[in-house]
Amino acid sequence: MAQASPEEMLREGAARHARGDLDGAARLYRRVLAQRPRDGNALNLLGVVARRQGDLPRALELAAQAVAVRPDSPIFLANHGAALAEAGRLPEAAKVLRAALERRPDDPVALRNLGQVLATAGNPRAALVPLRRAVALAPAAPEPWLALAHALREAGEAAEAAAAARRLLALPGVAPALAGQARFLLAALGAEAAPDRAPADYVRDLFDQYATRFDADLEGGLGYRTPALLAALIDSAGAAPDGSRRVLDLGCGTGLSGVALKPFAKRMTGLDLAPRMLAEARKRGIYDALEEADLLDWLPRQRVAFDLVAAADVLNYLGDLAPALAAIRGAMAPGGIAAFSIEAGADAPFALGEGMRYRHDPAHVARLAAEAGLAELARRDAVLREEKGVPVAGVLFVLRRD
Repeated sequence: MAQASPEEMLREGAARHARGDLDGAARLYRRVLAQRPRDGNALNLLGVVARRQGDLPRALELAAQAVAVRPDSPIFLANHGAALAEAGRLPEAAKVLRAALERRPDDPVALRNLGQVLATAGNPRAALVPLRRAVALAPAAPEPWLALAHALREAGEAAEAAAAARRLLALPGVAPALAGQARFLLAALGAEAAPDRAPADYVRDLFDQYATRFDADLEGGLGYRTPALLAALIDSAGAAPDGSRRVLDLGCGTGLSGVALKPFAKRMTGLDLAPRMLAEARKRGIYDALEEADLLDWLPRQRVAFDLVAAADVLNYLGDLAPALAAIRGAMAPGGIAAFSIEAGADAPFALGEGMRYRHDPAHVARLAAEAGLAELARRDAVLREEKGVPVAGVLFVLRRD
């Protein structure tokens, strides 16, 4: 039987790619490159597979090679721009996406990606131009409507943001994850009742997009202090940083909190929803284990496994804290310590703010902790960080399982 030609392998690879068989598609693209190392289509498509599979360095390398082969290809430029955006290289991403749009002005995906880059870079009003163009070109696609709704919310246009979210929900066949994110945005705007928690897909996507610049933004621009403050309160409550404990860092992110918790640990486990945040945490070399899971799914399976469970700026993505506190208590050994922060609220047990995070009434949290079997050792008001130049008021808790 004659060997398939590069063109045939590309077609078969693209078909497998479309069916979701990424490994099969990648094998075919590599076979093409073995015969034609500078095949731009194979380089580009293999880069898209690498990005989908979470190998961002490889995706960037392949996307750049494809553009080097065909510098004027709007498809190759658009994919390179998307990879740069996911890597947090926002100025470069915007430049490359604009170059793609110069060559193909009516590409709704490139328009959406440019809008998201501009919004993420802190310029939501500039983002509205490409995003409005994207929804005009692809009115039946839910992703541009969701991106537009978020940019409008960030630009302070609450009524238009709600209208865009409702347009998404009116589309037929919208994926449940996208519909859930639209409803969560509406709840943050006060247009729907707040759910008991943020959608897991929303939290995962938010922090995956933020991973590569998370540390610089929080510690530099936002004056982030929660992990250090929480570690100091744990120490002052009588749990010395003597390296004797099995520590769980809930929502470990890039490991900023782990740096503060490491002195308490003989073994430290990090848990997070976002794989790219975990990839950054792994680079620190301070964790004995890193787990990718939702805390409400994972914690109930960890019975009396930890001596210290800490959650710095994690519970603000949950509304009803009763399930989380019960799960934390169950994962702790008798006499174990739980420490966490909340954003401070009042007048209701919890409320969802326009920033799409929950605020909690500290007195209500204290009652829930007592009901879960956690005795309060220490509580302290604190400024957790700044947001748009305004201090974010929070409360730190240290509790013990008796």
